Amino acid sequence: MLITLVILAVSAVFFALGRVRSDIVALCALILLLFFGILTPEEALAGFSNPVVIMMIGLFVVGGAIFQTGLAKQVSGSIMRLAGTNELSLFLLVILVTAAIGAFVSNTGTVALMLPIVVSLAAGAKMSASRLLMPLAFASSMGGMLTLIGTPPNLVINETLVEAGYPSLSFFSFFPVGLVCIVVGILVLLPLSRWLLAGNADKSKAKADRGKSLDQLVDEYRLADHLSRYRVPERSALRGMTIGQADIHNRYGLTILELRRESGAQRHLLKNVEQQLAGPGTVIDEGDILYLSGDGAQAKRFAADYGLVADADTAGQPALDFYDIGMAELVLLSTSRLVNCQLKEGGFRAQYSINVIGIRRKGQYIMDSLPDVRLQSGDVLLVQGTWENIARLGNDEDRWVVLGQPLAEAAKVTLDYKAPLAACIMLLMVAAMVFDFIPIAPVTAVMTAAVLMVITGCFKNVEAAYKTINWESIVLIAAMMPMSVALEKTGASSLLSRTLVESLGSIGTLPLLAGVYFTTSFLTLFISNTATAVLMAPIALSSALQLGVSPYPYLFAVTLGASMCFASPFSTPPNALVMQAGQYRFIDYVRVGLPLQIIMGIVMVLVLPLLFPL
Repeated sequence: MLITLVILAVSAVFFALGRVRSDIVALCALILLLFFGILTPEEALAGFSNPVVIMMIGLFVVGGAIFQTGLAKQVSGSIMRLAGTNELSLFLLVILVTAAIGAFVSNTGTVALMLPIVVSLAAGAKMSASRLLMPLAFASSMGGMLTLIGTPPNLVINETLVEAGYPSLSFFSFFPVGLVCIVVGILVLLPLSRWLLAGNADKSKAKADRGKSLDQLVDEYRLADHLSRYRVPERSALRGMTIGQADIHNRYGLTILELRRESGAQRHLLKNVEQQLAGPGTVIDEGDILYLSGDGAQAKRFAADYGLVADADTAGQPALDFYDIGMAELVLLSTSRLVNCQLKEGGFRAQYSINVIGIRRKGQYIMDSLPDVRLQSGDVLLVQGTWENIARLGNDEDRWVVLGQPLAEAAKVTLDYKAPLAACIMLLMVAAMVFDFIPIAPVTAVMTAAVLMVITGCFKNVEAAYKTINWESIVLIAAMMPMSVALEKTGASSLLSRTLVESLGSIGTLPLLAGVYFTTSFLTLFISNTATAVLMAPIALSSALQLGVSPYPYLFAVTLGASMCFASPFSTPPNALVMQAGQYRFIDYVRVGLPLQIIMGIVMVLVLPLLFPL
């Protein structure tokens, strides 16, 4: 028992100092428990196969798909129309919406659903996401107190009461308690998050400012000003021709920036979009959409000659998208062999399958007759191609320097045509987790949704899906789970809970209630909330019966202490889910979560006897 407590204490110190990554600390603690024979290998590794951990992995993928398809941005846009950009309004709306969802969906599922939305919301309001993400995680736990099914400890105390011969709690027996939790949470988190989390501004902001975004490039080179979009109908004379045969550039002075092929109706769930770089050998087919850059009158003449149909996006104007094809800028070095050569001699198309669509020279923009332009040292070339080919340009740093981070920009591109499909998959996952008549376990629902997001194309590729998983949080939770087994196996948790509760029981009913709450709250820092509730519920029940008072407030103190666990990132999966996105350290949870946890306990010790008379 002593060794286990020492390992736990040393781990807590390292977590608080934050000088060693949390997942490494957790793994070291796990290895020590194995080394001293406190846990068997099977017990130590059980956390890595725990359904909660597997579910967290799936939820990271689902959340990533919500981001990748732009669904998060769409939903956050709707929320912002309600709250505006006022920080207080956004804070309250996030807390209330999250708590409402958390009343019916597991707190892990609630955070996974809301996390990408809240990050987009913060970006739209130009505020740090860290101001909202920790309150988001805490609100999911507080919302779980509104209903019987909101959190597992609620079901545990209900089962304890029924087994002891008391009437079962109703679905909304918890509602008054949950309301008090939400009110206290808002009043405490509002100042704490502003004072203590305001410094957690995105550290990547400086990096993000390097280079230009794709939209900035489009605006700077005024590509949209001379952009036309035409669809090739069935009887068009252009059908079956190659772009080289059409000789569009020489005859009309136009440049084809992109050839797009779409399958499925405009709002079809299984709609797919394929972008192709326009090369001389590209064959034009029926239904293809051509993006033309050049004089609008010439574009209309070209369309009339070949029987093309004007085509606009849902906003009514042609716009460039960057699903498969992207853009970047290159600065030509003085040592490059391309200096003083004409652009057509550069071999961009032959060597890299890249098109040069603009040149910036001393503040001037050259967009016409590009093949005959003689390149100079310092010229900035705007190139277009697939993201993979643009990435290859970085291998020739003796010729040019690639500005910005094209692959980082590629990762930001949203597959917005997949948003309806991602929304349907997400809603089906939530329904399977909420409704008991659907015979699917939550972990199965999440895993199915994650796989569907991948195979239906809500990610650019499988690698993009894997990159959404925060392995530090996964390893942290999986490695700390066996600690609860060690505490129970050595009798440390049982001894601690019984000693504290029984010593306070002799003082009076209110001190005993406080003892039950804070003992449960303390144990939840190291043991899962469900396991803590299972351990503490019978102790609280027997203590209340010995004093001859109602067991209801004591059992509610158990579920509250088990659920309101905010002072550690590994107390609950939601706390771990937001850790990386909010760039939080272990000490941030202590600074914000511990005061909330203590204040919540004091308030509840006073309120519970009023709601459930002793």
